[in-house]
Amino acid sequence: MRSDLIKSGPDRAPARAMLRATGLDDEAIARPLVAVVHTWSNVSPCNLNLRELAVEAAAGIRAAGGTPVEFNTIAVTDGIAMGTPGMRSSLISREVITDSIELAVDGHCLDAMVVLCGCDKTIPAAAMALARLNIPGVALYGGTIAHGTHDNHPITIQQVFEAVGAHGAGRISDEELTAVERDACPGAGACGGQFTANTMAMVLSTLGLSPMGYNDIPATHPAKGAAAFRCGELVMECLRENRTPRELITRTSMRNAARMVAATAGSTNAVLHLLAIAREAGVEWSLEDFEPASVHTPVIADLLPGGRYTAVELFGAGGSARVAQELIAAGMLEDTPTVTGRSLFAEVAAAPRADAQDVVHPVTQPLKPRGGYSILYGNLAPEGCILKLAGKGASHFEGRARVYEGEEQAFAAVQAGDIGKGDVIVIRNEGPAGGPGMREMLGVTAALIGRGLGDDVALITDGRFSGATHGFMVGHIAPEAARGGPIALLHEGDRIVIDAARREIATDADLAARRVGWQPPAPKVSRGALAKYALLVGSASDGATTHPDTSVSTPKHIQTESNQGVTA
Repeated sequence: MRSDLIKSGPDRAPARAMLRATGLDDEAIARPLVAVVHTWSNVSPCNLNLRELAVEAAAGIRAAGGTPVEFNTIAVTDGIAMGTPGMRSSLISREVITDSIELAVDGHCLDAMVVLCGCDKTIPAAAMALARLNIPGVALYGGTIAHGTHDNHPITIQQVFEAVGAHGAGRISDEELTAVERDACPGAGACGGQFTANTMAMVLSTLGLSPMGYNDIPATHPAKGAAAFRCGELVMECLRENRTPRELITRTSMRNAARMVAATAGSTNAVLHLLAIAREAGVEWSLEDFEPASVHTPVIADLLPGGRYTAVELFGAGGSARVAQELIAAGMLEDTPTVTGRSLFAEVAAAPRADAQDVVHPVTQPLKPRGGYSILYGNLAPEGCILKLAGKGASHFEGRARVYEGEEQAFAAVQAGDIGKGDVIVIRNEGPAGGPGMREMLGVTAALIGRGLGDDVALITDGRFSGATHGFMVGHIAPEAARGGPIALLHEGDRIVIDAARREIATDADLAARRVGWQPPAPKVSRGALAKYALLVGSASDGATTHPDTSVSTPKHIQTESNQGVTA
C-alpha cells in the first residue's frame, strides 16, 4: 500500500504517534488509508451538505475495511461572485482545488480517495485530481438544489439574474425583485438547471468516475446519504481490484461525455473542463473534437436555461441514465468501463425508466436537430471559440461592434439602455490571463434577457458564460485580447459576422494594419494567486490550465488576420 511509506517499520514511529493522537488504533492504522475529500462551505447552498455526505462516505469506507482520512479544500461560489471582481477567483479555484487534493493525498501517501464536490469548479477539479493522481477513486456530486416557487411557477437562480435586468429596465418593481430573490433558492444544492454544475455532474457519470444515477439524486433527497455510503464501499472495491481513473478517461468516454453535454444543451463550460480533464489524464483531445459531438447529437432534454425543466425533474424522469438510454438506442454512445466494474451500457440498462415523463425525448423526436454549441474559427478567433446555441436556435448574426473593456463597462451600458437591436457587444480583456481568471458574463447576458433583448443582440468575449446563459453568445475567443488576440484590435462600429453554418466569426476591418500600433495592456494584478495564474495559464482553446505541458494545436483550416475577413 502507498500508505506503508508513512506507517510501516521502526522509522515511521513518529508518524504513527501522530496518527494515534487523532484517535486511530493499531488496527485502524494497519488498514488502507483512504482520503475523503470534500469542498464543504457554508457560504452558499452548493456545498452545504458535503460534510454530512463525508460522514456517510467515511462509514462506508470503514465498513469495507478501510480507514477514512477526511480533509476539505476551497470552493468559490459563482452565483455570489458573479459580476464582481471576486469572479476572477472562480476558474483559478479549479486549479487550486486540484493542486490541494494532489498535495494532501500525495503528502500523506494515501491509498485511495472519495471526492465529494458540489459546484461549478469543484466538480471538474475532482475529475482532474483523480486523473492526475491516478489512484483508486470515486467522485460524488452533492446534488442539485430543489427549484423555488414564485407565483406558482418553478424558478431558479437564473430567474433572479434575469429579474435584475427586468428591474433595470423598469419592467418590475423593487418589491417584485425582492420576492423573486427570496423565492429562488430553498435550501442545499447546486444551481438547478442544466447549468455548469449539473452538466459536469452528468459528465462525471458518463466518464465513469461516478456511479450512474448517484449524481442525479438531489442534495436534500433521503437517498443521498446512502449513495455516499455506497461510494465509500465502492472505493475499497476499486482499491482491491486496482481500478484507476485513467482506465476510465479515454477518447471514447470523452466522446460520450461531449455527446451527453450536446444532447442536454449543457453548459459550454464543459468544453473548457473536459479539455482540462483530458490534459490531466494524458488523453489526446482538442477543441475541434467537440464539433462532431454537437453536430451529430440532437437536443433531447428539455432543460433550463433554454428549456422548461430543472435537474430535479430530470431526476424524476430517470436522470442521466434516461438521456443515455435514448442515445444508446440511437447508436450515439459507445460502451466504456466505469468505476463500478460494470460497463456504461450495463449501468444504463439497469437504471429504471419513468414511463410518464416529458423531460427527455427520443432521438427520433428531438427538441432541436443538433447540440447546444458550435466551435467557430475565423479572423477574430484563430484558435477557436464557442458559440452557445441554447436559445431560439438562430444560426447567423451580423451587426456593429460595441466594444467594452471588461464586464462592468458592458453591464453598465446594458442597464443604461445604450444597447440596441443589431448590436454585437464585445467584452474583452476578460480571458484567462487578461481577466485574469476568465470571468463569466451572466450579469450582462441575464440583463439583456431581462430587458427583452435576448434575441436581438449578440455578445462575443474572451471570457466565459454561465451555464444559465442563453441567447446568441460567443465565448472563449482565443487568442485572448491580453495576449494579442484579434479581439483586441476591434473598434467601435466594426462589422462582425457570426455564422454557425460556416463555423465562422469574422470582421472585414483591417486588423493587420491596426496591429502595428497595438500594445499589450498592463497586468491587472501584480501579486498573489491571480498574478501567478496569469503568468502560467494556457489558452482557453486548450482548457485554460496551468499544466506545464499546455500547448495549442491549431487546426489547419482556421483563418488568420491575413486571410479575408467576412465572406460574402
